[in-house]
Amino acid sequence: MTSTNSPVTRQTWQRAAVRDLMEGAREFRTAQQVHDQLRGIGAKVGLATVYRALQAMAEAGEVDVLRTPDGEAAYRRCSAGHHHHLVCRRCGFSIEIKPTDLEAWAATVAQQHGFTQVGHELEIFGLCQDCSRLADDA
Repeated sequence: MTSTNSPVTRQTWQRAAVRDLMEGAREFRTAQQVHDQLRGIGAKVGLATVYRALQAMAEAGEVDVLRTPDGEAAYRRCSAGHHHHLVCRRCGFSIEIKPTDLEAWAATVAQQHGFTQVGHELEIFGLCQDCSRLADDA
């Protein structure tokens, strides 16, 4: 008899294709971008399947998730440890930044307001150097 208390993610070739594509990703990608790339290499995979695969990977801690300025989720293979991101809002280029004073600040603010068991996420959006140059040239 199988327990219904533990979620089991069925491994399919579609999920493997998403995982393989994300393995080499340096920038954050939306589910639509992942879907488009998979279709571009001939993989017949549905957008809903891509969303489910990315969500399962996020829940398993395999990918970082951030919300783009327009509210859409974007995913990238995560590195170990707690970190934050600088993200270019034009091209999607991102850089991981290590936590510093932010950790102490978040703990202090939470304590001041009586919050416990807190966590946080921080993404800083702007224009990378290349996109800034393009914007200056326009």
